[in-house]
Amino acid sequence: MEEISLIERIQDLTDLELALLLSLVAGEHCIIQTEEEALDSLEEELELIAANVFGLSHATIHCTSSTTLDELSNGILVNEDFRWGSESAKDGDEGDLNQQTSSHARPSVLSTANRQGDRGIASIVILKNLDLADEHVQIQVLELLRTKRIFTRTAFYSAPKTFLVVAVKSSSGLPLVNHLNDHIFISHYHGIDDGFANLEEGTGWFEDDRASTASVVHRFVISESVKSSEAPILSSKDIRALTALKDRVVVAAEVNSYLHSIISFLRLHRAVGGGITPRATRHLNLLVKCLAPLHKLDFVTPSLVTLAVRKIYPHRIEITSPENERSMQYGSDLSAVATMLDGMTAEQVVEEVLVAVEAPL
Repeated sequence: MEEISLIERIQDLTDLELALLLSLVAGEHCIIQTEEEALDSLEEELELIAANVFGLSHATIHCTSSTTLDELSNGILVNEDFRWGSESAKDGDEGDLNQQTSSHARPSVLSTANRQGDRGIASIVILKNLDLADEHVQIQVLELLRTKRIFTRTAFYSAPKTFLVVAVKSSSGLPLVNHLNDHIFISHYHGIDDGFANLEEGTGWFEDDRASTASVVHRFVISESVKSSEAPILSSKDIRALTALKDRVVVAAEVNSYLHSIISFLRLHRAVGGGITPRATRHLNLLVKCLAPLHKLDFVTPSLVTLAVRKIYPHRIEITSPENERSMQYGSDLSAVATMLDGMTAEQVVEEVLVAVEAPL
C-alpha cells in the first residue's frame, strides 16, 4: 500500500519534477534546457522544486566566461543548518524538510569533511549557463560528478548521499565539454508554454542577494514559517524506495535486443559523427529501469525504451560535417551530402532511428 501511495504522488508531478526525480533515483545528473528569455524563471522553478517537492537544500551559481574555480568551489556550499539532504540525519530521512532544520541537533554524526566551518555541499547544485563557463571550470564540475568531492583553498567537502547537479542552459547555447557532457545522465527541454507550476503558485521564498545583478552565487534565506511547513512531497526515504524498486526491474531478452538494435542504428546513422558512447549505453539501461516503477511495472516495455532514448541521446549526439560523412569515402558528391545534412538535429536522428527499428511484439 505504501508503494501504491508513493506512485500516486508521483503521478501528480510535472515533467520538470520528474526529470529531477529520475536523476535522484539513478544517482546521476541532468541538463535542463529552455529558451534564453525563460532561463531566470526556470532557475527559480528549480529552486522551488528542490525545497517544496524534495525538501532539499540548493545552491545556484550563475556561470559566465569569467567564473573562477574558487567561485565554483565556494558557491556550491551552504550552511549546515539548511542542508536537509545531508547524510547526517541519523534516522536516514535526510530529505525531510520538517524533520531536519538544524545540524546542531546531532553534531556527533556529522562527517568532518562535510562540516568545515559549518558548511557543506548543497544537495541540489544548479549551474546556470554552465556552457558559458571556462573549460577548466567545466572540468572541475566533471571532477565533482566523478568523485563527489570538491576542494577549496582551506578544506575539502564531500557531497551528501542525496546529491544532484543540474546544468541549466539555453537551448541555443553551446555544448558542454565532451567528457562532462557524456557524464550527464539525461537532458530535458522545458518550453515556456510548459509553464512553471511552483513559481506560479507563489511561495514565501526569496533570495538575499537577488537585487545584485552582478552576483554570481545565489543562495536562499528561509523564514521560520517555511522551516516549520509541511513535509515535502517526496522525501529521501521515498527516493530510496524507488531506487530499491528499480533494482528489482527485469529486462526481457527481446527488449534488451531492441535496446541494443537502437544503439547500433544510432551509431550507423549517416548524420552521426559521435556521442554514442559506452557510458550512454549504461545510462540507457539505467534509465529504463528507473522508469518502470513510475509506471507501476517491474519489467521494461519497448515504449519505455523509446522514451528513455529520447532523454539519453539528444545532448550527446554530434552531427557530422559534410566532409566527414562516411559516404564521402565512396565518392559521394559533397554538395549533395551538405544538402542532406542541412538542418539535421540530434532529435531528428533519434526519431528516424526509432521509426527504422522494429519494436518487439
